[in-house]
Amino acid sequence: MASDEAQLRELIPGVLAALVRRGADFATAEDAVQEALVRAVEIWPDQPPRDPRGWLITTAWHRFLDLSRSDDARRRREERVAALPPPGPATTRDDTLQLYFLCAHPSLTPASAVALTLRAVAGLTTRQIAQAYLVPEPTMAQRISRAKRTVSQVRLNRLGDLGTVLRVLYLVFNEGYTGDVDLAAEAIRLARQLAAATDDPEVAGLLALFLLHHARRQARTRADGSLVPLAEQDRSLWRRDLIAEGVAVLQAALACDRLGEYQAQAAIAALHADAQTAEETDWVQIVEWYDELVALTDSPVVRLNRAVAVGEADGPQAGLAALSELDATLPRYTAAAAYLTERAGDLAVAARLYGEAASQAHTLAERNHLTLRAAGLRQRLSGR
Repeated sequence: MASDEAQLRELIPGVLAALVRRGADFATAEDAVQEALVRAVEIWPDQPPRDPRGWLITTAWHRFLDLSRSDDARRRREERVAALPPPGPATTRDDTLQLYFLCAHPSLTPASAVALTLRAVAGLTTRQIAQAYLVPEPTMAQRISRAKRTVSQVRLNRLGDLGTVLRVLYLVFNEGYTGDVDLAAEAIRLARQLAAATDDPEVAGLLALFLLHHARRQARTRADGSLVPLAEQDRSLWRRDLIAEGVAVLQAALACDRLGEYQAQAAIAALHADAQTAEETDWVQIVEWYDELVALTDSPVVRLNRAVAVGEADGPQAGLAALSELDATLPRYTAAAAYLTERAGDLAVAARLYGEAASQAHTLAERNHLTLRAAGLRQRLSGR
């Protein structure tokens, strides 16, 4: 029986796509699917269907027609879709890929695209998404409603840009974990689906990047929630199964000889994962991969990360020289300068920079971490 939450979520894309393909507008179809899921949770434990996907399609289709009839402004559309043949037996067609492109349509803002993907493809509730983004549920409901209205006029077979889809998944993953929804795990689940539907090496590169970063998750924070820098992490907590899978996925992607930014990022993560200790990290290779990433993206944030890597490979003074060429208003610029200055031995200046970086931090955990670094250096200076 497919009544548990994970199995139901896997059915959502195909059911929603089936309704849209038959003429339903996206917004009403999504509402109908959600109501069908509620009905499934209520009756499947006692009356499990032989064809769960077919049951959901039929129930959602009937609900869609009911919703259509209740809206006078949609009467013409109701007559058109009511004339279509009933759904019939469920097919095995996989429409997940089309839904990715629909939800990540260029007409949507990145925030709206992420929210719509989590709702329509991942099957999360509005409450869960609101908790994950730390916004009131009505605010998130309005955001999702606007996004659904925007894509309602987009044909399901009109594919958009793969890069936009990957960017949406990247944003989902970077939200990590808040509330009762593990967005990192959701992003991995969605990336696996996308990777199974396309042979693009950048999709594989993104999946590899997710797996390699997720492998270090348990070591990233202490019991009190404070951050643990990469060099100080307990590497015995790293999940070697995810690392092995991520490396295998990455190697297959690189073999296609079509390098992209996600593959380059994954290669950097793989080099970190391969080091048994922080001291064994191959920083020279990491700088080389950052050079590739700069060539691919010309991103100021990538250049900032490259400067820190240069500081590890060639010494803190070289890192500070690379950092001095960048815009000092970049996010985490001051934190990077503090770290490299500490490595260079100027503890007084480093303490001041850590304090400034703490005031600029975007999260409480990051602010606390930087504040503690500043306090630790001041304590060392006072004890001299």
